[in-house]
Amino acid sequence: MEIENTAQQATIVLAGATGDLGGRIAQALLERGANVRVLVRPSSNKEKVKALKRAGASIYEVDFHNAAELAKACEGASCVVSALSGLHYVMVGIQKLLLDAAVTAGVPRFIPSDFSIDFTKLPYGNNRNLDLRKEFTERLDKAPIAVTSILNGMFTDLLTGQAPVVLFPIKRVMYYGDPNQLMDFTTIQNTADYTAAAALDPATPRYLRIAGDVRSAEGLKEAASQVTGEEFKLLRVGGVGMLTTISNITKALTPKSKEVFPAWQGMQYMRDMFSGLPKLKPLDNDRYPEIKWTSVTEVLEKR
Repeated sequence: MEIENTAQQATIVLAGATGDLGGRIAQALLERGANVRVLVRPSSNKEKVKALKRAGASIYEVDFHNAAELAKACEGASCVVSALSGLHYVMVGIQKLLLDAAVTAGVPRFIPSDFSIDFTKLPYGNNRNLDLRKEFTERLDKAPIAVTSILNGMFTDLLTGQAPVVLFPIKRVMYYGDPNQLMDFTTIQNTADYTAAAALDPATPRYLRIAGDVRSAEGLKEAASQVTGEEFKLLRVGGVGMLTTISNITKALTPKSKEVFPAWQGMQYMRDMFSGLPKLKPLDNDRYPEIKWTSVTEVLEKR
C-alpha cells in the first residue's frame, strides 16, 4: 500500500516519543515526510526532547489533565498515536484523556499503545499489563473515532537480554509446555516502522497483526545453533501452568513497587505466549511491502 502521497500533508500527534518505541515511531514518521507533533510533559527528559526537536519534530509541552490545552495540541491532526508506557494511571487514565482530546479536536483516527500479543483472546485476571489494555479497549470501542490497535507479539530484542529463553552460556533454549508451539516475535524497529506506516494510512482496520518472525522453542534452538555454530538443546522446565505458579510466588515475595515490568509480569507474558492462546492470526505483514522484516536469527547474530 502506497502512503507517500499522503505523508507530505499529514500531521501526526505522538505521545510517548521520549521512550524507545515512541522515539523510533517519531523518526520513522519524519523519514516518511510527515509533520510530527510530539506531546511532552514538563518533566520529560530534556535531552531526548531536544533530540526530537533536532530531528524535525514539533514539540508541544502539555498538561495532560488540561483538556482544552490537550485538545488544542491535537487540532488539525490526521491521527493521534500513543506509545505511552505505564500502569493504570497511564495506560487507562492518561490514554483516556488523550483519546478524549482527539475526539474533541475532530481527529479521525487513534492508535493506542497496545503493542503486544493478542490480549483480546485472554480472560481478565490472566495478565496484569494486558488487563490494562483490555480495560482501555472497552473505552476505545465506545468512542466516536476510528481506532487501530497494532499487535506484534513479543519484541524480538528481548531474546538477547531481558527474556531468559535463549541461554547462550549453557547452550540451551528454555521452554514450558509444547516445544513446537509457535510464537510471534517482532523487533522494536519493525514495530515502529509499521506503526508509522499505519498512522499515515487512512484506511486501517480495527486490528493489525504483525510478526517479524514466527518461531517455536524448537525454532529458537535452530536459530541459536545456526548463529553460534554450536549445538543448542531444549530445556523443558515444566508445563505452562508452572509459569503461573512461579509468577504467583515471585509476585507474593516482591514488595509492592511501581515497576511496569517486574519479573513476575514477564513470567505472565511468557506463560501466555507458550500457551498459544494469544497467537496472532491472520498476519498483516504484507500491508506495507516497503518494510523489511528482521528475523530472530538476525537479532541473535547481533547479541
